[in-house]
Amino acid sequence: MAANADLSQSKRPDRRGRKPGPIVVMGVSGSGKSTVGAALARRLGVPFADADALHPRANITKMAAGEPLNDKDRFPWLEAAGMWLAAHRDGAVMSCSALTRKYRDQLRSHCPDIEFLHLSGSPELIGHRQAGRAGHFMPAALLKSQFDTLEPLGPDERGVAVDVDQSVDAIIETFLAAAAPSRTGDTGTPCG
Repeated sequence: MAANADLSQSKRPDRRGRKPGPIVVMGVSGSGKSTVGAALARRLGVPFADADALHPRANITKMAAGEPLNDKDRFPWLEAAGMWLAAHRDGAVMSCSALTRKYRDQLRSHCPDIEFLHLSGSPELIGHRQAGRAGHFMPAALLKSQFDTLEPLGPDERGVAVDVDQSVDAIIETFLAAAAPSRTGDTGTPCG
């Protein structure tokens, strides 16, 4: 299928032999996690959740006031995200910043077989995109703190980094092609 095909509207599961499992679309605020995650879930025919919806009210209030979250703030949020992923071990996509190895390990403590799609891009590109967003609780002023916190995927982590300076469909195609070897044939460790 061509990379420019309208994959985001497809209701068909991917036909390349992929075994759907939990996928976390990660990256800094404004990288396109929710948009790409929802489109990928539609493409694979699996449920989608935006981890932003799992934040306790206190976290949203803090971020809306321009204050970055600390590990204590993030812990209950990541626990809720990890439990959702474990409950959807047969296939699901979640958008979640998952900026550090520690946070990804917390998610994996609930579901070891998570695969990550890291949406990467320059601070300038993502800042421009974020500035165009309306109605989100994360102010653009916190973007620098997110880039400062970001730890790219380690070589021992299941996942793929994809540049966001392309269409949603191209991002999905790139991920599916790169993830193909790790999403076929191996049953991995069950979640839960």
